[in-house]
Amino acid sequence: MTQLPAPRRALIVIDVQNEYETGGLRIEYPPVADSLRRIGEAMDAAQAAGIPVIVVQQMAPADSPLFAEGSHGWQLHAVVAGRPRQHLVQKHLPSAFAGTALGDWLAAHGIDTLAVAGYMTHNCNDTTIKHAFDAGLQVEFLMDASGSVPYANRAGAASAEEIHRVFSVVEQSRFAAVTTTAEWIAHLAAGTVPERDTIHASHERALAAARAA
Repeated sequence: MTQLPAPRRALIVIDVQNEYETGGLRIEYPPVADSLRRIGEAMDAAQAAGIPVIVVQQMAPADSPLFAEGSHGWQLHAVVAGRPRQHLVQKHLPSAFAGTALGDWLAAHGIDTLAVAGYMTHNCNDTTIKHAFDAGLQVEFLMDASGSVPYANRAGAASAEEIHRVFSVVEQSRFAAVTTTAEWIAHLAAGTVPERDTIHASHERALAAARAA
């Protein structure tokens, strides 16, 4: 663990809505019951540590097949709805920063580190992580408090596990410190920060592994 000045964190919980458990985008990997449990643990740990919790809710028109405003799928999941939060962001685009006042809220509260949980790893989490990175924030990604679904289209096909794993590896290569929820909670208790990495080092490790195979 690296000892650095204590970060001023906020935990952002992205789009934990019924659509991802009982609706048209049921999370497959990690299993949705597992990720929901981890999300609850992260929120509880943040509250206990005095870290503000930001909840994000995806919005869509009433006739949309997913996240239609007012529908059951659009509503926040009970794991999130039943826990305290300090701020609510409603968004129409993937990034929680796009078209919202999130950046202003973080600046007003002196936040320099954004811990990201919620759904989905490869979509709204990824875009929010990269938006935060480009804005100069340190980012932490709780990989087991997130999840993915499988895709198939004219470019090919990928399982939920493949998508989640590859996006997590890419985030760790530069954009975020990727941790499990248990590791993140341990860092909160110890006053430390999770390990960060670089594109160069990540690439060199892959080359070394290939040479050793």
